[in-house]
Amino acid sequence: MKFPRKTHWTKDIKPELDGQEVTVCGWVWEIRDIGKIKFLVLRDREGFIQITAKRGEVPEEVLEIIKKLKKEDVIAVQGRVKASKIAKAGVEIIPSKIEILNSVKMMPLDIWGEVESELGTRLRYRAADLKRPENLAIFKISSTVVKAIRETFYKHRFIEVFTPKIIVTCTEGGADLFEVTYFEHRAYLAQSPQLYKEQLTASLERVFEIGPAFRAEKHNTNYHLNEFISVDAEAAFMDYMDIMNVLDDIICSVYDTVRKVHDEELKILKVDLPQLKKPFRKITYDEAIDMLKKRGLDVKYGEDIPHIGLEVLYEEIGEPFYIIDWPTDIRPFYTMPKEDDESKSESFDLVIGGLEIASGSTRIHKREMLEEALRKRGLDPSAFQYHLEVYDWGMPPHAGFGLGLYRLLMVMLNRKNIREVVLYPRDRFRLIP
Repeated sequence: MKFPRKTHWTKDIKPELDGQEVTVCGWVWEIRDIGKIKFLVLRDREGFIQITAKRGEVPEEVLEIIKKLKKEDVIAVQGRVKASKIAKAGVEIIPSKIEILNSVKMMPLDIWGEVESELGTRLRYRAADLKRPENLAIFKISSTVVKAIRETFYKHRFIEVFTPKIIVTCTEGGADLFEVTYFEHRAYLAQSPQLYKEQLTASLERVFEIGPAFRAEKHNTNYHLNEFISVDAEAAFMDYMDIMNVLDDIICSVYDTVRKVHDEELKILKVDLPQLKKPFRKITYDEAIDMLKKRGLDVKYGEDIPHIGLEVLYEEIGEPFYIIDWPTDIRPFYTMPKEDDESKSESFDLVIGGLEIASGSTRIHKREMLEEALRKRGLDPSAFQYHLEVYDWGMPPHAGFGLGLYRLLMVMLNRKNIREVVLYPRDRFRLIP
């Protein structure tokens, strides 16, 4: 099929191009007919542009085609740029040719904001819902966030890696795994790249991965998913304090970059990103428990801090913060205990907006110590043989973290439900589209 090729995105059509011939391609967002003048608003990924067709100034066939158009028809417009004091963007296109590339049959929901659809309906018809300007803003920002994360890792001399997502053993000793048939074997979808990234510190030293992870947890909350994108990092010759400094840089870089690049998108989403200061504040687990008790929330020592507790702490502190030195028994088996008190660990959670965004620690790098940690949790070291043998080949001291990309986007963009920042979310009840 032959069709006109796009020469400009809508945001590139500026008054400075006055008189220049251009071709724009996109979707019909709005049609207005006021007699001798017909107005189209064309939308593409980058924004909107007004097409103005006045009888006597454009070919008659252009006016006839406009009469046939419906909202969301796919069109290509060839024409001349005209600076305008009347047009909203200060510029418009006078069309010489309009070609209909595809006609819309019907839209399953309102993307123009005239009728509000429930989130469940929007997710059912997600491909249509993603046309909404708010969604275009979210996912343009999402792409920039990932780019900023990568660039910060590279600045710290990390290497990007890709680890298997079909594995033979559980990563963290839990039972929340999706089982898959792998030829003659039983296998599982990976909860995280934890064991692989630790092994890689013995060769590549500093590694990171941005990829999918799967957890078969029967949650039904606004901030849990069963398939998500995890940002994982592991670094040799670092401890948990060192890796928290890297994480500080990543979060601050993300916020700074989005604020610089996406001013218009943030306005669409009505988001005012704060200027973050590093290093982020650190409070111990013990201090967190005491703070919660003073606010009337009784969390027993040795238990995880519930979501409501994190919200209370964030109200108290008012900025991103770490909870450090968690009880060893409630952290994963590979977490390094503190030298002066083995009941506590060199571990942390990063909390932003009352939500746990990232979790990490110094890792155990001695085989005997790691085997003992497995036994204490009722796990059989022989089930981890392929991982444990690596510790006989020169495993360095190392530390790392896992960060939930969607949770970060959710709190950054003030979304009430994590599914709003996921293209096609997968949760306990959602397997399509």
